Amino acid sequence: MPELSRSQLAVYGAVAIALLLVGARAIRAEGSSAPADSSFSPVGGKQFSVDDSGSDVVVHVTGAVARPGVYRLPTGSRVTDAVRRAGGAGAGALLEAINLAARLADGQQVVVPKRGPGGVPLGATGAAGEDGPISVGTATAEQLEEIDGIGPVTAQKILEYRDQQGGLASIDQLNQVSGIGPATMESLRARLQP
Repeated sequence: MPELSRSQLAVYGAVAIALLLVGARAIRAEGSSAPADSSFSPVGGKQFSVDDSGSDVVVHVTGAVARPGVYRLPTGSRVTDAVRRAGGAGAGALLEAINLAARLADGQQVVVPKRGPGGVPLGATGAAGEDGPISVGTATAEQLEEIDGIGPVTAQKILEYRDQQGGLASIDQLNQVSGIGPATMESLRARLQP
């Protein structure tokens, strides 16, 4: 086998370094585009497809966050991961009103409420609760008690079930809460939204 000259070694070394740099740049570009490729976001008119491979959960993050939208996260992710993926809590966010440690469920909507007067979530008291549906993801016990057929005990069971499940993707999941029958489910469907 012939020996390589210094100039040949230098050329081979330069080629090797160039390939390493190109590879590193490609890896870095792939890593920085992962959030855009892995989420659907109506914000700014950009739309991305979501792969239903089953190894991820798709959640809708809205409310007081920097970048509301629909995001895909690994199975087992927590609400705090979804808020972080949406750019973090926005100004006036009332993070204490949601369970940041709850596991995410596929199809779940994570609503980060805004802090109103006195630290109460906006829309949590007064006529605002009567005007439209209440988010099951952020509803307080007091809001739930305003619904026909829901008393303090059932309201607390709903909150505990929601926390155990890491949120709710559908109102129909409340069928699993003891003490909720068909008539109460109709009241819940009329007053709650996912």
